Amino acid sequence: MRTKAMLAVIASVAIGFCATELSAQVAPAAQRGGFPISIGFGMSGYNLDYGPGRWMEGPVIRAGFGIFHGLGVDVSARSIFMNTPPELTRMQQNTFLAGAFYDGWHKGRVNPFARYAGGIGTIAFPSRNPLYTRDSYTVYATGGGIEYQLTRKAVLRGEYEYQWWKQYHGPRDLNPQGVTLGVNYYLHGRHVREYDQK
Repeated sequence: MRTKAMLAVIASVAIGFCATELSAQVAPAAQRGGFPISIGFGMSGYNLDYGPGRWMEGPVIRAGFGIFHGLGVDVSARSIFMNTPPELTRMQQNTFLAGAFYDGWHKGRVNPFARYAGGIGTIAFPSRNPLYTRDSYTVYATGGGIEYQLTRKAVLRGEYEYQWWKQYHGPRDLNPQGVTLGVNYYLHGRHVREYDQK
């Protein structure tokens, strides 16, 4: 139920961005914008790679900066804490990642991208030891997806990500993976986009 509510919020934000941009746009769509800074919000659904009933959800926020011909850097913070399975009391997975992306190719309004990142992950988990229910690990992640241009500044973003939580409780890595659906907003429009607004 909470997931449906969050997806409704994402849809409302996207519609709001579209309404604002369509009423205010006077610049041509292929114009080179100012600083290529983006901010985004989404909802993720992840297979936790931990115990039974492994699927959970949670929000993610992201900020990115385009550097040169499709190459850029970004940071993200994700918290997977919603719809906890009854078998996994106390379960929560958080990641704080910084990385690089490439989105230099596009076709019309469709823009695929690839991303690699690293950072810190924190996890709360069920434990027989009441003094040890939370820990942190080095995390690496790779993924990719598609952005669909709604206006010069707003895009819908769908992404798949695969993570490596290094040496989780021993030599084995924990490998959560999941999908995210969200909205990205480019403060000065996309750096270069050539689509027909007619």
